[in-house]
Amino acid sequence: MVTVGLAFISALVGWSATAALAAYAQRRPGVAAIGWLVAALGMTVGLSAAVIGAMFDFGELTFRLLQIGISLLGPLYMAWGAFEYGVRSPRGVFTSRLLLSAFTIVPLVVLSVDRVSTRFGDTFPALGDHYDLIPRSLVNVTQVVAAVLLVTAVVAVARRASAHRNADLAVLGLVSLATVLSVLVGRFGLGLVGPLLMLGAVAALWCAAAMVARPRRDPYDDDDYYDDYDDVAEDTEDELPEEPVRRKRRNADPYDDYYDGPPTRQAPPAKLRGVITIYTLADGQGPGFDRLADAVVAQVAEREPDTLLFACHTVPSAPSQRIVYAIYRDELAQEEHEQQPHVVEFARIGANHVVATNVIELSLAGASASDGLAGLLMPR
Repeated sequence: MVTVGLAFISALVGWSATAALAAYAQRRPGVAAIGWLVAALGMTVGLSAAVIGAMFDFGELTFRLLQIGISLLGPLYMAWGAFEYGVRSPRGVFTSRLLLSAFTIVPLVVLSVDRVSTRFGDTFPALGDHYDLIPRSLVNVTQVVAAVLLVTAVVAVARRASAHRNADLAVLGLVSLATVLSVLVGRFGLGLVGPLLMLGAVAALWCAAAMVARPRRDPYDDDDYYDDYDDVAEDTEDELPEEPVRRKRRNADPYDDYYDGPPTRQAPPAKLRGVITIYTLADGQGPGFDRLADAVVAQVAEREPDTLLFACHTVPSAPSQRIVYAIYRDELAQEEHEQQPHVVEFARIGANHVVATNVIELSLAGASASDGLAGLLMPR
């Protein structure tokens, strides 16, 4: 009866965790959340079958459901969710999804139809005691793939310069713990300890998902900071100039000081310069990036008269992309814009929200824009 009680508690917590993960996935949609939800559902179905097996002794069906849940779907989808959460390489993500498909379908079919020995008891049965060589080998390979995905995710997060790196490592640590516990119970059964370890596995996954779903306070996410970077300027007054970079005189001649300035001549018309920057944002980073963009747009409008247009656009068909379009009076205006303290801060802090950046520079030869148009586009 002790085994039945422990199995029932672990299954009950598993269903609670599955419901919570479903709510988290709705609150902060993402591929990682979906992966962890599938893992929780697989483990919970297996634990529910284990309750029946503990009450009436395990049979072929309850054994298959338990092992598919805790030895295959649970570890694989927990590791894949961790990889999606920690790795931002498009090529790596694509490869992981191919591996996920291959190591879900084939082992799932084999574990469902391959013959098993029928000598069971009322404790959690070990995988190797009842499956033949082929299903055991497939599960072993799948668990090795899961380990590789987990290690890759941890290394990627550890090497990333991010304000949330410690929190992300804690999330991956909990997912790794849940994966290890599930694998141990599936491979060895562990008698009365098995339900307790599965309870810990489900709880660890639940905690990891809760940490991800909980809104995080960006270290720069406060009203004073986003109010045109006023506090940033105060905190870094020794490093950044208090005044914006001023327009310097071009074509200056040292002999001009001995006369009444350079000779008056009609300067050739300056060519407008344009830059289009396409940002690809990480999952859930849109609001933080948009607040940064609003702050830097306000600063540009106030302090850069030679930046004729500076705007950040969302892309309805691609919610994770932002397009910043800028028009400068000339090349010097572009150089001065890039040296402004608020632009430097925007580039530095925005890197925490961005996974890829594409820059397209335009030379608007033959185009022109009046000051009236600039005033309409960027009221100062």
